[in-house]
Amino acid sequence: MAPKRKATIIALANQKGGVAKTTSVASLGAAFAEQGRRVLLVDLDPQACLTFSLGVDPDTVESSVHDVLVGGVEVADVIVHCEEGIHLVPSTIDLAGAEAVLLSRPAREYVLQSALDAVRRDYDIILLDCSPSLGVLTLNALTAAQGLIIPMPCEMLGHRGVGQLLDTVRDVKRILNKKLKVIGILPTLFDGRSNHAREVLDDVGERYGIPVLSPPIPKTVRFAEAPAVGRSILSTSRTSKGAKAYREVAASLLAAT
Repeated sequence: MAPKRKATIIALANQKGGVAKTTSVASLGAAFAEQGRRVLLVDLDPQACLTFSLGVDPDTVESSVHDVLVGGVEVADVIVHCEEGIHLVPSTIDLAGAEAVLLSRPAREYVLQSALDAVRRDYDIILLDCSPSLGVLTLNALTAAQGLIIPMPCEMLGHRGVGQLLDTVRDVKRILNKKLKVIGILPTLFDGRSNHAREVLDDVGERYGIPVLSPPIPKTVRFAEAPAVGRSILSTSRTSKGAKAYREVAASLLAAT
């Protein structure tokens, strides 16, 4: 029997907060799982929003991604099985201290990559939910990943920070991870009735010279309702425009891999 392929690792990053990054990780993960893919999500944010969104109380987590990065615990020993067939490496507030610990370590940018290597054949897709910063944790994610998706709201201030992130990506590709590819910008919080939103959408791909994923993810209150029950919008509001949009984006990403 042929050995299983290693999972494709995709980071979702944007150092600006409030861009629907965590929502996108949870929703794309659920969409991939619907398609029969084995999915692992990794919460790399000390605020643990992804962990909470998937129905796991960060205060009750015994071992987390912090223990993997700092304490040498195996990834397999901290994985939590969530609803919708998704597996999760949870986060806790302890992760806030990981950056300081990792700074003194040799090859600190490769810690996550090394840890994930042990489980890559157990999954088809691993999604990394990055913290809203360009610190050591995000560098670890970009070093471990083959692909990067940049969630960006369709508003002019959404542009801020994307250029800086792409500068960081260029440095990572040159020094740490030559295989990293920018998959594209994922437009979020899109209001199709707004001329401004449509203008931003038209401008962003040309401005940065990278693909824009389609369709844009619409702004809807349904996204705010889903984390309260520990599910993604694909489960709580299956036929909503938001759920349909994430399914389409996931299908296009699968077709490209």
